[in-house]
Amino acid sequence: MRSFFVCFLALVAFGCSASKSTLKRADRDHCAVIETPHPGTLSSHLDPLREKMRTETGMMSLEEGATSMIVRGWFTELAETSIDIQYFIFSADNVGLIAVDYFLRAAERGVQVRLLVDDITLQAEAGQLLAIDAHPNIQIRIFNPVANVGKTFPQKLGNALTDFRGFNHRMHNKTFVVDGQVVITGGRNLALEYFDFSHKYNYRDRDVLLIGAAATTVQQSFDEFWNSRFSVPVDRLLDVPASEIRAEQTWNDIHQHACDPRNYWPQVRQKIVNMPATFARMQESGDLVWSEHVSFISDVPEKNDGDEGLGGGGITTDELIRLVEQATSTIEIQTPYLVTTDLSWDLFRRAIDRGVSIRILTNSLASTDNLEAFGGYKRDRERLLRIGVEIYEFKPDAEIRRTVLTSPLQDTLDYKPIIGLHSKSMVVDGKIAMIGTFNLDPRSANLNTECITVMYDETIAQRLQQVMETDRLPENAWRTTLRWNPDKKANLGDRFGVWWRSHLIPKSVL
Repeated sequence: MRSFFVCFLALVAFGCSASKSTLKRADRDHCAVIETPHPGTLSSHLDPLREKMRTETGMMSLEEGATSMIVRGWFTELAETSIDIQYFIFSADNVGLIAVDYFLRAAERGVQVRLLVDDITLQAEAGQLLAIDAHPNIQIRIFNPVANVGKTFPQKLGNALTDFRGFNHRMHNKTFVVDGQVVITGGRNLALEYFDFSHKYNYRDRDVLLIGAAATTVQQSFDEFWNSRFSVPVDRLLDVPASEIRAEQTWNDIHQHACDPRNYWPQVRQKIVNMPATFARMQESGDLVWSEHVSFISDVPEKNDGDEGLGGGGITTDELIRLVEQATSTIEIQTPYLVTTDLSWDLFRRAIDRGVSIRILTNSLASTDNLEAFGGYKRDRERLLRIGVEIYEFKPDAEIRRTVLTSPLQDTLDYKPIIGLHSKSMVVDGKIAMIGTFNLDPRSANLNTECITVMYDETIAQRLQQVMETDRLPENAWRTTLRWNPDKKANLGDRFGVWWRSHLIPKSVL
């Protein structure tokens, strides 16, 4: 998650708005040469699973960003009735534009597409948003639009100063729902760096694919957010003359952009074409694990109405506390930002006192994208170590990037971009797995709305634990102790940046 404090400083100092995208007018029809087999329909692929889907959920973690993008693309092609998308970050970069092209193609088939995006980090031009929203089968809504979309600099500053808690009320949920039957949820937002296509910095992230029973709960959660008073149609927020929107031209430009092999790698497109065989192998090999005991848990849109200031907790916070309190032997955690409070520190201390081993992998100063959050972590690192928490810090050149960063772009570079941890996962006693959007920090606990998937299945838990153990091997992470930490592996500028931030920013907004 991008730091709120950085965005707030930008809003106050510069009055920034949504950034310009990479979309340029196409000079020829690239799509004329592209021919792919008809993908069929979602029903045709799920009908053999229909009976199982009534009471069980098929689940599989998506460890590679490129794979997670391919799965999204294929299910978008299969959609028959609806696609509902909910993200904290949406960027109209190359990946974002290709995704929108898929949504537009689905809408042309009659599929109803709803896109709900949080306001504060939305990066797209006003005209583009309105042009996409102008499609009769696409609707866009913005969550809690007090900080960015359609706001002038005085309005942004006024909202931040008069209602700081409301300004910080962000929707951090990430769900992708197709026909109310297939879901992808987890840590990934919609931008280059979440799918291994950044030249500079990519995330080691994780989603979970859910098929069947649990999808109903996810759909209900999306509908609740969509119908919330916080979700405002984008055309109510942006004042652009109709003559300047040029909807059909924008759709065509996006279409041409996605068809250009310089933008959308043919290797990726071919993998989507091959997905029917891949999906069949997933079922035959047991990669798709089925269980009746899967829970999707989401905060409500009105999480912490402000009566408790910047505190208050939430439904996901309570569930994670319960999981830690019931642990009897081990807790494995991955979190990009580790900012503890007295409550979480005491929760860990009591677990360790009853014999539970706790291991946490988080970002090092050299790998983090959030100096503010690292400053909060650094304040309490020693305190955690003294009660017996094992802490590992992710390396910016972790060897794991050679296996999890799998987009074709990575093979063309004569260097490897930095990798930073962004997955939010937990395994309890080797039997319960959690994959979600929740960072271990006060912002996720009290301010952001979050969602998590809890899987009470030993097979999926053991698989996830094995992956998490690999992520903290010496070639991927440093073991931090009371005598040594890897802060000096970072550059001097970041070390100074953390120092002043740790003295300035209150922990409650980290």
